[in-house]
Amino acid sequence: MPPSIRKLTGRIGAVIEAVDLTATPDLATVTALRDALNEHKAIVFDHADLDNAGQERVARWFGELTTAHPNVPATDGTTNVLAVDSETSKANEWHTDVTFVINPPQLTTLRSIVTTPYGGETLIANAAAAYRDLPAPLRALADTLRVVHTNQYDYARPAASTAQRQEYDRAFVSTPYEAEHPVVRVHPLTGERGLFIGGFAKRIVGLPSSDSADLLRILQSYVTRPENILRWTWSPQQLLIFDNRITQHYAVDNYDDHPRRLNRVTVAGEVPVGVDGRRSEQLVGDASHYSSVLAVAA
Repeated sequence: MPPSIRKLTGRIGAVIEAVDLTATPDLATVTALRDALNEHKAIVFDHADLDNAGQERVARWFGELTTAHPNVPATDGTTNVLAVDSETSKANEWHTDVTFVINPPQLTTLRSIVTTPYGGETLIANAAAAYRDLPAPLRALADTLRVVHTNQYDYARPAASTAQRQEYDRAFVSTPYEAEHPVVRVHPLTGERGLFIGGFAKRIVGLPSSDSADLLRILQSYVTRPENILRWTWSPQQLLIFDNRITQHYAVDNYDDHPRRLNRVTVAGEVPVGVDGRRSEQLVGDASHYSSVLAVAA
């Protein structure tokens, strides 16, 4: 039986039903899930009933896994699982995962372990819809621009640090990385254009810092328009998968001091390509220990 797909908003998000994540999938099922991800950008499974190994196995349906993070250690007993834990970090900032390396992950999986009695949502924004919303002159300008991303701007830094959060911060920036990407990325499977910016984007190449900041702020405002956003409220044992090539996300810190824990597994991606066909470049750091550079994943 093919997966059942229920849209969550007009522009982003769908719930997937009638898929057994504990079984070995056939090619038709994996193809249907990839097609759903291409169309809806973010897909959710209720009652996923997975452990770390199961999450890794499902993520592998889409390609080779990265290690947990270029700098931050994996959760105990794993190589590929990163704990997204309120004890150590709160990513209260719009971002696309690990864009400071030459080939950021193609997709991210998040599995809910500990959920909050209120708040704690994950917001996911459709960067392709944002690009289409741009006025034509701004769209034409964005097509020509390059932007440097760096991990030295730590989106996860909390306002009030505990010792655990200070240690996380130290690990996050311990090895510096910078990568130059196109501001507009062409999706390798769909051909869609999307704004490839977010919290790690530091400066637009060739612009003074003040002009760069102003232009990034304008472009980012289109990404985070309410109509482009899925606001996902977590329940235990859910699995959320989003296309990291053409979305941004934001973990909302609105749950007081309640514990919150998601486990993250990411799938290795391709080197981004701009409208002009030019590929991204690594400027600082070597992240080959984190992720292989892949050809386009089918």
